[in-house]
This record gives sequence, structure tokens and C-alpha cells, in this order.
Amino acid sequence: MTATDVHLAPGQRLGDEVMDWLTNGTRDERFIDNIFAQMCIRLQRAGIPLKRASLHVQINHPQWLGARMLWSDGMQGAEIARIDYDVRERSEFIGSPGAEIYGGAEEIREDLARDPRLGRQHSIYDEMRAQGLTDYVAWPMYHTLGKRHFVTFATDRHGGFDQADIDALQRLLPVLALVSEIRIKNRLARTLLETYVGPHAAEMVLAGATRRGSGTTVRAAIMICDLRDFTRISDNWPRDDVIDLLNGYFDAMVEPITQHGGEILKFIGDGLLAIFPLTEPAACANLLHAVTGARKAMAELNARHAETGRAPLRYGIGIHVGDVMYGNIGSQTRLDFTVIGPAVNMASRMEALTKQVGRPVLMSRAFAELVEGPFALERVGEFPVRGFSDPIELFSFEG
Repeated sequence: MTATDVHLAPGQRLGDEVMDWLTNGTRDERFIDNIFAQMCIRLQRAGIPLKRASLHVQINHPQWLGARMLWSDGMQGAEIARIDYDVRERSEFIGSPGAEIYGGAEEIREDLARDPRLGRQHSIYDEMRAQGLTDYVAWPMYHTLGKRHFVTFATDRHGGFDQADIDALQRLLPVLALVSEIRIKNRLARTLLETYVGPHAAEMVLAGATRRGSGTTVRAAIMICDLRDFTRISDNWPRDDVIDLLNGYFDAMVEPITQHGGEILKFIGDGLLAIFPLTEPAACANLLHAVTGARKAMAELNARHAETGRAPLRYGIGIHVGDVMYGNIGSQTRLDFTVIGPAVNMASRMEALTKQVGRPVLMSRAFAELVEGPFALERVGEFPVRGFSDPIELFSFEG
């Protein structure tokens, strides 16, 4: 059934067909923004004079407090906006319907057609009046354990919503809460996995790769990076300054890696492990582009540090290529999705050699031979490697 097929049966209560669709007709739709937009369209077809609606949810994301899904008359989908953590200190939130709802209000109803001086004072009401809207209502929407979100509806009908409209919309709230909680938690699970294990590993875990020992062999370029003098810094700096320093350093390193197709598998104190699977033909070149971007970002970070009297940060990067086992390793109740194998060990030894050789970036001949593109690689020499019988031929890259 499409939105244009919705009709009220004789004697049916306003909006009940929409409730039935929410309950039974949304099982195959993954995304709550699509469901929300279709719900609004169906409410219109059912006779409710809806012109604008929004759904506001709080999410556990490292960058955003929540998201707003906004639908307006004529839209086939909902517009999604991410909400920053600091929004509650900004004027757009202070005094808004959201501030009142999160402050404990069970309903916000505003007659937008009356003299604005007699109503609530906030820019959102001014915007809606400018759009010709006459009535607005907002309600909290509860998820499990009292988690509070909220939903809003507005109309441009003269006289606003009537009581039958309000009753129909309120009857939808418990069903919308259930439908939205399932989708939000599915998205939240994916977000948390992507945040903590990376997007590719997240896809594998969600696809069922959760058994200990399960995994695949992947041929990949491997990059291990470590911050120099971190022990001294962490022993002498205030805790919050150390955390701020690490976050700035990881931002400088990680953003170029992900931008060029790499995947961060692990943060180890002040170090990181990333791979560029060779299923991408340009993986090795992409890794060096990432190193170039990271070098530039670190130079900019050190320039900011110099302005505050901080010493520049130094780092070492080891790069190798080879087959790695990519999968679940750990105890019966605590697993880590990572890569292991001699190639990873070699990349780690090469990172350690950057201190001895005095070059910030070292790579193996095996990796260098796979690089295509105008990269200036300099042969450094052959060096013994702890744990390996044969010396390794090293190349440096200045970026």
C-alpha cells in the first residue's frame, strides 16, 4: 500500500489505519526517518491537516548528542540534522520546546495564530508563524527505562488542530515509540560497533562473525604508528591535558587514514594499528597518501602547540604488507576483532626501528615494490629485526 492508497473506512477512528500500518507494515523498513516521513504523509491522507512534523532523538555517538528528523508538507522523506553536545548552551535550545520537554513538560501546545506577544518567545515559533502555521504541539516519547525523546506536529488550518486530530496523534505515540526504539537501537548498535572496531569489522560482526576463532585471511598493507616520548608526557602533564593531546594526535593521524580507505583496528595507548586491504588496487598508494595527510595535519597541530609553549609531537610509522588473520581473538566472554600474523609483527618492529634509524616513516621492500605513483622512496639499508632470522631492507618516505 502506498501513501496515496490510504482511505478511512466507514466509522473508523481518525488515524487508526496509520496506526495499523505502523504496527504491521513497517517491518521491512530499516530507517526511522523513512518511516517517520511516510507516517506523516499517511496522516495527511487520513484527514489530519498536518503541515510540519519533527522527531528528536538522543543517541550515544562520540560526536553528536542526537538527531532531528524534520518533515514538511510535500516532502517524500525527512531531513536529518545532527545535534552537537554543546547545543544546550546555545540560544537555539534555551527556551525551545525541546528544553521544556527535557525539563519535564508532558505537552507543549502553542497557538501560533494569536498575538506573538501573548505566547512563548523563541525563534522556532517565529519561523513557524512565518511559514503560515497556526497550531503546534509537542509531546515526549518514551523508550525503555524512561529514555525521553520527543515528537512535534504543526498545522496551517484556521483554528488549528481539533480535538479529534489531537486524539489521533496521541494514540500513535506508543506505537511510534516502539517502532522508533527498535530502529534507533539497531542504528546505535551499528554506530557503536563502527566507533569501537571500525566500519568493516562492524559489518562482519553484524553479519554474524561473533564466534571466537572465526576469521578470514586478508592480504593487506599494514601501518603501525606510535607517539614518541609519551611516557614522559603522561608522567608530567595534567591528566586532562594528556587526554586533549592524545585526541588531537589521533585526529591528525586517523582522519587521513579513513579518508584514503584505511581502517583503524586498534588504539594501543599512544599507538594505532591500521590496514589497507589489497582488494583495493591502489591500497599501497592510498596508504602513502594517508601518511602525507597525517604529516601535514601533525605539522599544523605542532604549530598550534608552539603558540601555547608546548613542545612538538614526534611519531614513528612502520609499514609492511602481507597476509594477516582478520577475526575474533580473546577469552570466552571478551573478544577483540583484530589482525594477527608475522606481517603485523614485522610492521611493529619497523616502527620501533624508526628510533634507531632516525626516520619517522619506514617501510619494507615488499611494500615499496607494490607502490604505484610518484612517491619519493629512499633506500635506507638492511637491518636485523628481532624475532626474524633475516635482515630486512628498509625504505623511508618523507611525504
